[in-house]
Amino acid sequence: MNAINAIIDCMASITIRKLPENTKRRLRIRAARNGRSMEQEARELLEEGLARTEPKSENLGEIIHRRFAALGGVDLKIPPRSPIRDPGIR
Repeated sequence: MNAINAIIDCMASITIRKLPENTKRRLRIRAARNGRSMEQEARELLEEGLARTEPKSENLGEIIHRRFAALGGVDLKIPPRSPIRDPGIR
């Protein structure tokens, strides 16, 4: 009995409010095509969507470097740094 209660406890319920009628109709049609209830179809869609791996966010510098890497590079001379001036002195 405890095992059954544990299974029931780990299943969550959600309510989706303000679902557009067009979306609901498309879900109903898709569920019918797949021989499932609307609820089961919604579960399947959520599982499929969440199973996809999200693309890794990339550093903008790396994206730019890849875009222009084929064109070759330019070596820039880096000027020497000097100490920061005191803002009170003009």
